[in-house]
Amino acid sequence: MKLTTIEIRGLTVFGRHGVLPEETRLGQKFVIDLDVEAEIDVAVATDDYAHAVCYAALCEKTVEIVGGAPFKLIETLADRIAARLLADFPSVTRVGVKVHKPAAPIPHPLSGVSVSIERKRLLPVGFSLGSNLGARESFLHTALTWLGTQEGLEIDAISRFYDSAPWGKADQPGFVNACAIGRTSLSPHALLRLCKEIENRLGRLPGVHWGPRAIDIDLLYLGDRTLRDHVLILPHPFLHERAFVLVPLAEIAPHQRIGGRSVCELLNELPREPGDVTARAGNEETR
Repeated sequence: MKLTTIEIRGLTVFGRHGVLPEETRLGQKFVIDLDVEAEIDVAVATDDYAHAVCYAALCEKTVEIVGGAPFKLIETLADRIAARLLADFPSVTRVGVKVHKPAAPIPHPLSGVSVSIERKRLLPVGFSLGSNLGARESFLHTALTWLGTQEGLEIDAISRFYDSAPWGKADQPGFVNACAIGRTSLSPHALLRLCKEIENRLGRLPGVHWGPRAIDIDLLYLGDRTLRDHVLILPHPFLHERAFVLVPLAEIAPHQRIGGRSVCELLNELPREPGDVTARAGNEETR
C-alpha cells in the first residue's frame, strides 16, 4: 500500500468561534494547517486525478466548517474538521489539523495560540486464534490480552473458546479456537507483524505446515480491503472453508460482510460434520 502526505499550510478563514460573546458576534480570522495521509495505489497506477485526493476539495470542506456554526473551543473545531475529512474522503487514512487563532483575546503580547489534533481511520478487523499444544487456553488468553493492549488496535469482542478437530492435517491433537474482532488504524502488514510477534513470544516454533502449534493467530479481514502479496492475502483465503473460524466469528460478528457475504451466510454454506466445532463449557469470562 502506497501512502502520500498532503500538506496544506496557512489556510485563512473567517469564523465566529470562541467562548466570549464578542468572538461569536464579531468573528475573527483563523489559520488552518492540514496534514492528510492518503492511499494512492490506484491514483499512481492509473495516473488518474479522479482517484487522487483533491487539495482544493480538502480546503473547501475545511472552509465550510470554519465558516459555519460556531464552536466554543477551537479543539472542537479541529476535531470536526478531521472527522469531516475522514468521512468524505475514503482513501484518507489519517488527518492532522492545526487551528491557529492569531487574535486570541489574551491580555499579554503574543502572536497567537493554536491547538493540534490527529485522527486516524479505524477499520473493522478480525482475528482467529488457535492452540493444540501445551496450556492451550492459557496461550489463547495471553495472546488475546496482548492483542488488546496494542496501540492502534481496539478489541471490541471475543468469542467463547471452542474445541475443534484439526484442519488440513488430521494426525495431530485437537485445537482450542476463538475469534476476536475490533477496530484498528494499523496497516495490514503491521497487523501481520503483530500476530507473528505474539506467536514468537508465546514460543511458537517453525514446523509442519498446518501442523501442531502452541499458538496460531490469523488476520481474517481488515474492513473491505483486498490484498495479495508474497506474505499476506486479505481476506484470509481459507476463511470460508473453516468451521473453527466461522463458528466463533458468527458468535460475535454475524453480520460482518467479507467478500460480499455475511459471516452467517458463509457459515450456512459450509458443510459441517456434527460436533466438529463445539463450545467449551465454563469459559464465558473470555467474552
